[in-house]
Amino acid sequence: MEYEIGVDESVATAIVRAVSAVEGRQPGSMPPLTHVINPDALDALFDSRSNGEPRIGGRFSLVYSRCRVTVDNGEYLTVQLLEDCPRVTDGRDRDRTELQ
Repeated sequence: MEYEIGVDESVATAIVRAVSAVEGRQPGSMPPLTHVINPDALDALFDSRSNGEPRIGGRFSLVYSRCRVTVDNGEYLTVQLLEDCPRVTDGRDRDRTELQ
């Protein structure tokens, strides 16, 4: 699923909303995002520079709940259920989810 982050929406809020939509849950029933990342630090990654200029580029990925979430430029999210992510082996005959 692709999700466009609203102009007045924080990246952290967008992640919770998008993941809850993909999982078919209410945002209030989601595990706290703070168990995965500091939401203020995440938002700061994509905030404007101190001189007011927007940041250009940047990509960040994390696993939240049962999804891999990728934030592009603080404007778009891509959310993919972990069960749908490509599987790779780590050389020890165990599968793991490939996080790019």
